[in-house]
Amino acid sequence: MKVDILHEDEDIIVCVKPYGVPVQGDKSRDTDLLTYLKNHIYEREHMDEEPYLAMVHRLDRPVGGVMVFAKNQEAAANLSDQVQDGTMIKFYQAVLTGELPDDFGTLEDYLLKDGKTNTSKIVAKGTKGAKKAILDYEVLDVMETDDGMLTYVLIQLVTGRHHQIRVQMAGRNAGIYGDTKYNPKFMKTKKKYQQMALYSTRIEFEHPRTGEHMVFKQEPEGDAFDVIELEEF
Repeated sequence: MKVDILHEDEDIIVCVKPYGVPVQGDKSRDTDLLTYLKNHIYEREHMDEEPYLAMVHRLDRPVGGVMVFAKNQEAAANLSDQVQDGTMIKFYQAVLTGELPDDFGTLEDYLLKDGKTNTSKIVAKGTKGAKKAILDYEVLDVMETDDGMLTYVLIQLVTGRHHQIRVQMAGRNAGIYGDTKYNPKFMKTKKKYQQMALYSTRIEFEHPRTGEHMVFKQEPEGDAFDVIELEEF
């Protein structure tokens, strides 16, 4: 596994997560990104003990793109606060198998997570355990293909719920291309960790020590995005 590191200092490390790689260890026991980065720090700095590294946000295993990790507790607390209060801004690009009702808009739902199946679903407001999920989107392109209509979208995640983008888009009959969990067009695919056309392309936050506004971008990559002509934003 090769991980591109976009920025590193004494407080943070920003990298590009490859699709198919878990962010942290799971029952598959495959190499995870957190362990990879800890080993990177350990070997470079010749440390006597395992370095501190904290995850402050997540990407699903089939999703690639930009992530930031904290290298000390103070940075972790600061970045976690930014995630909670919306100071950390996250953009995604995605290819959908369907069309959205408008060229741009806001999707707002209530999602309920099922821990047993590791899935979430849209439920009625007031459902016990449900959390509000909000995202903004802009349609970048719409393409007619032999397999149906594809929509290329830019998404700003306002809240960060479990499988949020995947569930909300599937709820509009415009599931993520390649999503074997929520998109009926791909549910019969046997490849367990197939890449889906959802990518974390931009992240903005305030540096936890200096307060500098930091922006990191990465254009989508991988076979799932070969179905469309990418546009920079």
